[in-house]
Amino acid sequence: MLAIGRALMAHPRLLLLDEPSLGLAPLMVQRIAEVVREINAQGTGVLLVEQNAGMALSLADRAYVLDVGEIRLSGPAAELARTDAVRRLYLGEAADGTADGATDGTAGRITGGATDGQGAA
Repeated sequence: MLAIGRALMAHPRLLLLDEPSLGLAPLMVQRIAEVVREINAQGTGVLLVEQNAGMALSLADRAYVLDVGEIRLSGPAAELARTDAVRRLYLGEAADGTADGATDGTAGRITGGATDGQGAA
């Protein structure tokens, strides 16, 4: 939170966040997500790099799934969250929506852009 606050002191148009939920307790992850959502709502664009796919996809307007440094999937975050591949590999769900236990998140990384309200990430 301190690093985010320091970054905001410069009044940036775009804020880059790399793994803001890494190593945090679930309640703090939720709080970070709320803060990121509020920052974006106040007009600052956010570029989020995150392995917590559920959090990233819930915050992003547009998302990119990277695997070994290459973009494997891209599109609107809500649309990607509904794809079988993302649900199975990153959200721990089977194709039928049930939990399948594959939730370690190590297969790739979700990069999302919460837009600045003008379509630019």
